[in-house]
Amino acid sequence: MKIVKFILIGLIGLLLLSGVLLCFPRIWSALTPNRAPLGYFFETPTYVALYAGLEKMIEKEPLVPSTIQEIKNIEYKNIDSTSLQIDMYVPRNLTKPAPLLVFIHGGAWAHGKRSDYLTYLIPFAQQGYITATVSYRLVKDSMNIYPACAEDISDAVKWFFQNGEKYGYDPDRIALIGGSAGGHLSLLGAYGWRQSTKEKPDSIPELQHKIKAVVDIYGPYDLTTPYSRTHRLVTRLIGHSYEEKPELYLEASPMQYLDQSDPPTMILHGTADNLVPISQSDSLKVHLDKLGIPNVYCRVPGWPHTMDLAQRVNDYSRKQMSDFFEKHLK
Repeated sequence: MKIVKFILIGLIGLLLLSGVLLCFPRIWSALTPNRAPLGYFFETPTYVALYAGLEKMIEKEPLVPSTIQEIKNIEYKNIDSTSLQIDMYVPRNLTKPAPLLVFIHGGAWAHGKRSDYLTYLIPFAQQGYITATVSYRLVKDSMNIYPACAEDISDAVKWFFQNGEKYGYDPDRIALIGGSAGGHLSLLGAYGWRQSTKEKPDSIPELQHKIKAVVDIYGPYDLTTPYSRTHRLVTRLIGHSYEEKPELYLEASPMQYLDQSDPPTMILHGTADNLVPISQSDSLKVHLDKLGIPNVYCRVPGWPHTMDLAQRVNDYSRKQMSDFFEKHLK
């Protein structure tokens, strides 16, 4: 009987301790409201907190309010009978050209859709920005491998530079924002994929406008690291092993294009990310500082990949981005 009693006491103690540990991040964040929200440091307790109702998930498909005009399915490119499109969200009370925020969805370069970022598109449109979201060719088996998605984002950027007057935004105040694979593509688009200040091929024209700011939400920056070049999602994107085509892994890495002319950069990344290592963002931060490029780096403690599906992290991310855009776009 004593053994059973000790076991029961131990189990009760373990449950109480688990409950305290699960509640601690919320308590700590309530006590330190001006700091990044504390997470759970491992994926399992994060999911337990979500299912237990300790954390609230974002509304993935919020309604578009009447104050915002939704313009859907704008074709910016048609390739191989595939229509690539843009959705835009325009405040109805605009009296002058507004900054444009372009969101690029993630999904390991193989999944996802434009509406995935409605949780950002609508609130920022309510703040007076015009917002947009872009589709691009997704990897499927051996189809649409790199450089397809990078070409599409590059073409989308050119389209945005050319259509400001038609849709009411300022082409000199455009920011690219993306998460995961979308973060990677945002960096490529902002840093000038396949362009170099040292050597630019004649086939690449000088652009009249430049991206004004970029936000990378847990996106990969260097695809040549030992981890990246052997990861199945990266090798699927490139379509060749690193041993076969090492030059493609370098060409597909935003680090290849970063120079002093590149725009202010914000980075948001959870320290418990097991898919895209936090070291990717650490390296980007070091490179930005070395070049003297204005940047904001938000290391969000204890959160895994896709951390901004949690409402607390999403609220924090929106606030940080809002401050960043206020400084660099308005």
